[in-house]
Amino acid sequence: MEASSGSRDARPAVTAVAAVLPAGGSGERLGGATPKQFCAVQGRPLVSYTVRAMERISWISDIIVVVSPENIETMKSIIEKYGHKRVTIVKGGITRHRSIFNGLKVFTENEFSNRLLQKPEVVIIHDAVRPFVEEDILSKVVMAAKEHGAAGAIRPLVSTVIASAADGCLDHSLERARYRASEMPQAFLFDIIYEAYQQCTDYDLDYGTECLHLALKYCKTNAKLVEGTADLWKVTYKRDLYAAESIIKDNLSQQVCVITDVKEAVARVGFLLHETLKSQIKVEAMSISLSKNDNHLQNIFSGQCYNFVCVNDKKYAIQETQELVDTLEKSNIPLLYPVVLISVHLDISENISFSIGMEELARIKKFAREVKKKNILVYGLLIQYKDHLLLQETVNSAAALVMALIKDRNPELIGQLLVA
Repeated sequence: MEASSGSRDARPAVTAVAAVLPAGGSGERLGGATPKQFCAVQGRPLVSYTVRAMERISWISDIIVVVSPENIETMKSIIEKYGHKRVTIVKGGITRHRSIFNGLKVFTENEFSNRLLQKPEVVIIHDAVRPFVEEDILSKVVMAAKEHGAAGAIRPLVSTVIASAADGCLDHSLERARYRASEMPQAFLFDIIYEAYQQCTDYDLDYGTECLHLALKYCKTNAKLVEGTADLWKVTYKRDLYAAESIIKDNLSQQVCVITDVKEAVARVGFLLHETLKSQIKVEAMSISLSKNDNHLQNIFSGQCYNFVCVNDKKYAIQETQELVDTLEKSNIPLLYPVVLISVHLDISENISFSIGMEELARIKKFAREVKKKNILVYGLLIQYKDHLLLQETVNSAAALVMALIKDRNPELIGQLLVA
C-alpha cells in the first residue's frame, strides 16, 4: 500500500526539509456539513492519508498542518488516534494564503507554536486533500527548488480555458498546448517564500491562490516546473471521495496471505487456493499449526499485506481466528487501514449437508462486530470437501468469493458465512 521511504536514490541533497499542509477549507463545493479534509475514506479522515504520505518520508523533518480554529481539536484527535509523528498543528487564517503564511511562521515566530521549530532549507507546500502524493515527485520538486529557488508540479490541461466578455459571451480562448495546470506539491527555498509572504499585499493574501506567483512577483524567482503524475489530483467534489476510496481499496487489494493448518486435507485445499489466487493477486502462503501458539505467527504480519485467508477444518474456528486477530492487533497493521480476515472452514464430514445453528451464527456475527471495532473485517467462507473430482471447481468458486471480499471490503457483510 505504501511506497518505501527514505531510499538513498530519492533523498534530495538538502540539509533540512519541512512540509506545510493547508487544511482549513470549508468544503463548500463538496457539500455536506463535514469539510472534505475530515471526510472518512475507508473509515479514516482524508487528511490522515496526506499526513501519512509525508510522514513515511524520513527526510521530511516537520509536518505543519494548518486548520481553521474550530477544527484544531478534531485535528489533534486524528494525530493521536492514528499515531502520526513529527506533526505540528497551526491555527489557519481566513484565506488560503493567510493559512500558509501562518504555517511558515512556526519556523520564525513563537506566536504560532508552543516551540520554535528549526528553520528548513526547503519547505514543501501541499494541499491536505491531495492524499496520493509519492516520494519521487516530492524529491523532484525539492531538488528543483534548491537549484531554482521555487518549483511546482504541473499537469496537462484537460479542457480548453476560455474567457467570457461582460455580456456573458465568448471573448477569447487559450491555446491549450501552451498552458499547464498548476498542481501540488510545490517547494521553495524557505527564505524566498517567507520573504514573498512578508512583502505581499492584503489583496494577495485575500484573493491570491498561487504560491509560485508570489515568489515570482516579490522575489523575482522563476519557478522550475516539474511534470507531475496523474495521481496528484485534488479531492474537491463528492465524486472525488468515491474515487479516492476506490484507489485506496485497489491499493489494499494487491496481496493476500493464505494461512493453512498442517493437516493434509487442509494443506491440499490451501495449496489449490494459493494456485488459483496467484493469477489475480500476489499470494504469500504458509502452513502452520493453528492449534498451537506458533511463534511463526509473530513474523507473518510484516510488509504491506492487509488481507489474510485462514483455512481450517473446524465448523467455526473462533479460537484460531481470535489468535490471528490478536496478532494482527499487536502488529498495528489495522491502525491505518482496514484489514480483511477470511476464515475458510473446510467441511470434510460425510454428511450430505452442512448445518449450523442460529445460536452459532449469532456468535459469529457478534465476534465479527467486536473485531470490526479494531478495524479488522472478519468474513466466513465454507468449502465442502466431499468429491475430490469437484474440489478444484469448488476452490475456484471460493477464490472468486475471496477476491470479491478483498476488493469490496464491505463492512455490512462481516460475520456472514458464505458457501463456495
